[in-house]
Amino acid sequence: MPQYSVSHLLQEAFRQLDQEITPALEDRASELTPSQARALLLVDRAGTRLTELARRAGVTKQAMMQMVDDLQEAGFVRRTPDPADARAKAVRLTSRGVRQRALARQAVQMVESRIRRGLGPRRYAALRSALEDLTVREE
Repeated sequence: MPQYSVSHLLQEAFRQLDQEITPALEDRASELTPSQARALLLVDRAGTRLTELARRAGVTKQAMMQMVDDLQEAGFVRRTPDPADARAKAVRLTSRGVRQRALARQAVQMVESRIRRGLGPRRYAALRSALEDLTVREE
């Protein structure tokens, strides 16, 4: 078996994980597209600024603005004044958005549970710890 680079292995693992999560999201959070479900999972309970959502998703502010517009039009989120800055807006989940986010979270947890069972608790914890170390960003 060839010795693949870490970046190749991470990319392939992501691709396989995504191929499993996408149908799970379609089954559970059926009112949302998989992209919309992923966006809802990024919104904090107290609300999140658009720029922070874009950063978390790794997309441009313009792309996230379009996603939020679509989610707002569908009734999953609303924009409200940000209590920390009256000039800014926070994206908040509606009750419908909260329900769909819970279903999306269940879909992701179902896939992660399968991975945890497959790896075993010790290897799963080590994988998670290594990935967290690789993705920690200085704020």
